[in-house]
Amino acid sequence: MPSSITPDIAGLRALSHPVRLRMLGLLRSEGPATATSLARRLDLNTGATSYHLRQLAQHGFIEEDTERGSGRDRWWRAAHDSTRTDFREKGSTDEDVEAYLSTVALMYGNKLRAAVAEMRFLPEEWRTVGTLSDWEITLTPARARALVQALAQVVEETEDTDEEGAAQFVVNLNAFPRPGALGTDG
Repeated sequence: MPSSITPDIAGLRALSHPVRLRMLGLLRSEGPATATSLARRLDLNTGATSYHLRQLAQHGFIEEDTERGSGRDRWWRAAHDSTRTDFREKGSTDEDVEAYLSTVALMYGNKLRAAVAEMRFLPEEWRTVGTLSDWEITLTPARARALVQALAQVVEETEDTDEEGAAQFVVNLNAFPRPGALGTDG
């Protein structure tokens, strides 16, 4: 089973920075990297990249990959396969949660735009397996929680394969009350 991390409030704040969240995503999807290679990939200077890497390491999201590199080359890898959030944690504020979720939504939106732009260039067998679907159903909070847990369980129980033709496949689960449905002005 893949490993995951549930950040404390300080870790949640650290992940609220778009560069850090993107770095963590790259280390998870593309494997270990140096500050120099990440700086090139993200169009940053190595000083800023090193700073963000130290912040991620301080909160346990990444770790040094001591089996790679020599001398000045310091390699980093993701310490976990995924990040889980628990917004009921003592000390988390609405502002902290909103900042983190806004960053996540930005990253999801960027990834989704890139996938749509690339879709027409995919091999036929890959063009027909994804979906950009949405459903609106009326549920109680308990039934909504059960639905999200069931969907997450299906994804978590799906094992990676090394079969010929396999590729990384992104599944983002976004489930929330329709904005305005509960009479909020958010």
